[in-house]
Amino acid sequence: MLRYFYEHSQKRNAWFLLMISALLFSGIALFFQHIIGLQPCVMCIYERIAVLSIAFAGFLGWLVPRIAFIRWIAITLWIYSSIIGLQLSWEHTMIQLYPSPFNTCDFFVNFPEWLPLNQWLPSVFEASGDCSIQQWNFLGLDMPQWLIGIFVVYLLIGVLVLLSHFVHKPEYHIQTNF
Repeated sequence: MLRYFYEHSQKRNAWFLLMISALLFSGIALFFQHIIGLQPCVMCIYERIAVLSIAFAGFLGWLVPRIAFIRWIAITLWIYSSIIGLQLSWEHTMIQLYPSPFNTCDFFVNFPEWLPLNQWLPSVFEASGDCSIQQWNFLGLDMPQWLIGIFVVYLLIGVLVLLSHFVHKPEYHIQTNF
């Protein structure tokens, strides 16, 4: 099984699938925001950035999957973004399940001065909702609970890809001309 992940990590279509799946989830978030009318909170925006970081990792891997250095950067970003996204969605879920005046999120997104995403693209990165309010529910789970599952799947697949690079030993074929 790990050989399968190793071989596909060197092909563009696997990285393209990672990128497209993350972009699809980002598109769904924008659909909920701009078409359905849900108001994203600060945690939602941070979770959105984690998903977009996974898409960027897929883009890096898609560009040059055969170059090991770039592939390692993409895998590292993929796993790191999955872990951060999982932490954020877990914290968001706890805020929603156990609302408290002491357990809240920030009122405004906090981006570095050199990357003010909320000023560059306010329709995508500006928060206007309350983290403790459950605005949407599907099959008994709200948005951050679904994100926990999504980030767990991304993390498990990313770890399998990472392990495949340690377990798999490249086969070298020596050609002899007799």
